[in-house]
Amino acid sequence: AVYVVTWTLNKERANYDAARSAFIKHLEQAYTSKADSGLETVRFISTTQTPEQIDTYLRQKMDANDRLLVSKMNAGQHQGWLSKDTWDWINKHL
Repeated sequence: AVYVVTWTLNKERANYDAARSAFIKHLEQAYTSKADSGLETVRFISTTQTPEQIDTYLRQKMDANDRLLVSKMNAGQHQGWLSKDTWDWINKHL
């Protein structure tokens, strides 16, 4: 399955840049993923895990005031303006 994962980390924290890097590294170590250059806090991931499992794993690198959304993409039920490379990746993994 392919999921779209989007997040916002609290920018007021003193170590925002380090926290952002740690979150992305955490995500990329666990999942086959694709970033689109136009979407800074979005990754598309391919996994057999459930949204709940993904959420639980990713929240290990988040604070209580951060936000996260994990949503499954279904073939024929998505549309958007992404790079051709990103669409190719999504369609390959769906």
